[in-house]
Amino acid sequence: MPYRYIKEIMNKIELLAPAGDLEKLKIALIYGADAVYFGGEMFSLRAGAGNLTIDEMRQGTEFAHGMNKKCYLTLNIFAHNEDIAPLTDYLEKIKDIGIDAYLISDPGILDVVRGIIPDAEIHLSTQANMTNYMTARFWYRMGVRRLVIARELTFEEIRELRKQIPDDMEIEAFVHGAMCISYSGRCLLSNFMIERDANRGMCAHPCRWKYTLMEEKRPGQYYPIEEDDRGTYILNSRDLCMIEHMPELIGSGICSAKIEGRMKSIYYVATVIHGYRQAIDAYYEDPEHYSFNEEWLSELKKASHREFTTGFYFNQPTNLDQNYQTSAYTRDYSFVGIVRSYDETTCFAVVEQRNKMSTGEEIEIFGPDISYFKQKVTEMYDLETGEPVVSAPHPQQMLKFKMEQPVKPDYILRKQKRGE
Repeated sequence: MPYRYIKEIMNKIELLAPAGDLEKLKIALIYGADAVYFGGEMFSLRAGAGNLTIDEMRQGTEFAHGMNKKCYLTLNIFAHNEDIAPLTDYLEKIKDIGIDAYLISDPGILDVVRGIIPDAEIHLSTQANMTNYMTARFWYRMGVRRLVIARELTFEEIRELRKQIPDDMEIEAFVHGAMCISYSGRCLLSNFMIERDANRGMCAHPCRWKYTLMEEKRPGQYYPIEEDDRGTYILNSRDLCMIEHMPELIGSGICSAKIEGRMKSIYYVATVIHGYRQAIDAYYEDPEHYSFNEEWLSELKKASHREFTTGFYFNQPTNLDQNYQTSAYTRDYSFVGIVRSYDETTCFAVVEQRNKMSTGEEIEIFGPDISYFKQKVTEMYDLETGEPVVSAPHPQQMLKFKMEQPVKPDYILRKQKRGE
């Protein structure tokens, strides 16, 4: 058997999901996440996400704790002087919510949190680019009990780190989602090019833009690295995906498998969490005879994604881990609805529409406790008027929908895009 840290023998690896807003938080937990991380309205590195108000954080934390699951708040900006007083006021307002841990990268913010919430559990954000056991030991002395390690570490380095740090210090690592081309996400491009500070939550993702190379004494002559005359994406990383490597992840001593994507849709969150939940549970059910199910990866590909890579886990990334042709996502499926209720007697569900669907189309329906099933849209009715609906183009229209198999609230409807 591979080396496994004793904590992982006793407890399953945590599946940690992004929660860009309250709806995503609930869906992530319903679909199998053990914990969620989210930003408040301030001091988070995803200012473009919906983020949670103080009241929503309270609701979300109560919802999670009711399922015996956890909530982590990101406070991982690099603070400027003008951030300290608002941060202090903010912490005073949220200190009694019962948040399970705070993700921090700035030592000053750590000190402020400790002063206001003395018993707060502190997790070190990946923004702190933690890459060695001496740095880990330093943060341990500062009261940090979990490290969100830099994406640049290999499995070999992670195993060595695990051996060299205290037993009660945990390791969390990203296993799926967008890869930042900058070291541990500490990007200066966005700030330099359009004055949007990536390390204060306003990244414009200039790594995804088109670029060409030109030597200064040869103006107008472009270095021939592009595939065609549209330019090239020389900084454009593929998306991280480690679902095929569950034994290696668990065997390395990682305690928490983190999914990137606070700005993604509830469909993305449900799809990805559902896939990783199945893989993790299958591994722990019988580690000795575990085998990867290709259907889990096929399901992940039904959410928007770029081509996949294993990042730094097995080696230093090469040109094969970059996509030089496009920064566009692959979106083969559309999220068309979510079940709100179901009548077992009539076999009709109340469905909240999210994208257009029409009678005669084939859709797929999946949920946290099933794989998926296919059926045709045969009958739809407007919930308010009771009138038959042939096409449902109106966002969040409430429909009565005939189901061929029983469903439950929060099951999701999707359809394959035409021409795919």
